[in-house]
Amino acid sequence: MYKVVIGLEIHCELNTKSKNFSGAKNEYSSFPNTNVQTVDLGLPGILPVVNKEAVRKALKVALALNCEVPKYLRFARKNYFYPDLPKGYQITQHQNIDPIGKNGYLMINVNGQDKKVLIHDTHLEEDTASLDHYGDFSLIDYNRCGVPLLETVTEPCLNSADEAIAFLEALRNLFLYTDTSEARSDRGQIRCDVNVSLMDENATELGTKVEMKNINSFNNVRLAIECEVKRQTELLEKGEKIVQETRRFSEEDMKTYSMREKVDAIDYKYYTEPNIPPIELDEYFVEETKNSIPELSFSRVNRYINDYNITRRDANIIVKDIKTANYYEKAISLGGNPKSLSNWIVTNINSYLNEQNLTIDKIYLTPNRLVSLLEQIDKGTISTKQAKEVFSKCLEEDKDPKEIINDLGLSQITNEEELRTIAKEVLEEHSNLIEDYKNGKNVFGFFVGQIMKKTGGRANPVLANKVLKKELDELC
Repeated sequence: MYKVVIGLEIHCELNTKSKNFSGAKNEYSSFPNTNVQTVDLGLPGILPVVNKEAVRKALKVALALNCEVPKYLRFARKNYFYPDLPKGYQITQHQNIDPIGKNGYLMINVNGQDKKVLIHDTHLEEDTASLDHYGDFSLIDYNRCGVPLLETVTEPCLNSADEAIAFLEALRNLFLYTDTSEARSDRGQIRCDVNVSLMDENATELGTKVEMKNINSFNNVRLAIECEVKRQTELLEKGEKIVQETRRFSEEDMKTYSMREKVDAIDYKYYTEPNIPPIELDEYFVEETKNSIPELSFSRVNRYINDYNITRRDANIIVKDIKTANYYEKAISLGGNPKSLSNWIVTNINSYLNEQNLTIDKIYLTPNRLVSLLEQIDKGTISTKQAKEVFSKCLEEDKDPKEIINDLGLSQITNEEELRTIAKEVLEEHSNLIEDYKNGKNVFGFFVGQIMKKTGGRANPVLANKVLKKELDELC
């Protein structure tokens, strides 16, 4: 048996207004080469200027990842040639030049088990341009060039595709909760390199690492890991050696293919960026940034389970979007029942949001209105079935639940004397069945159905049953 060892390198673009070292817009655009300045193109005489907001957001992520942060922020030049790198070097950070965060961790839960995923470092750099390939030629779009990019590197401490995906989802949630990135894989804002190796269960050294580059979706990360584990297992069982190399994953035939062997680390000839002096991260700036971090999803899930007694499944669904989590907590603060609220959010509200492609902050049913609707159920004013009708009308017509209840005449009849009168009418109209009831025949449900029919379904079911039974007992 072999133990799977996985390390991840995640590149995520930060959502600043301008680029990392120039004033060009940092904005997703389908029109090529519209958000470009001279710094991005690497023209002679250019000087980079550090984007303070990019630093603040990178620091926010580092602190949320429980990382150590440096006293001074330093940048380096990473030198290599590729068509998408106009300067011939990338401004980045290096492990010998303190990254913005190192030696951190992020907690995840996989199949009910908590796991601490160790973070080697997270460092701030600039993104490259993008290449579009057309047969025998390629075109360069510089819109992405210079966009603030945060690379987060885990230790090789993940042991399955499930753990890798759980970590990626938790990290994406962290970006969304801290408002540091939209983290949309369909726009290339978050990409992942995956390192996979196998080792004997009793071995003390890691196996030979194989890297898979630029995987653009979490589902493909899972598939790539599973395919590569299968490939390496088959080689080892044949007695063959694993070659250290970079491979690519193909969705078409679900295989990985060699791109290049990687015997030694590439020499990027790092040296300190001469045009950017060390920048002090003063204590006030760090503390202010730390205090702006909201409670993250892992902590909220555990709190919801422990304090509100909801299921882990429901808690995970609620925290998937910070707006939904905040909506839930606001509704609880207004006096709503946590379990009822979670049921309605997870089923009815989430279904509506998915159908309409909306976020929860865009719907008319505010936390206050949802609490008001559920209170009408608890009071017996309307049934759960009627509440669903009110819910739909509220969203369709942008009307308050109480107003809809009045308009539709849905209020339940909870007056005992009124229900007694109706029950007597039903029994008089079907007096021939009273003898059947006396003889033990199951006609009670029929009588209840007639009461509900006469009241248009507005009779309180519990009270209607109680009154009917009392009337029948007196006749019998």
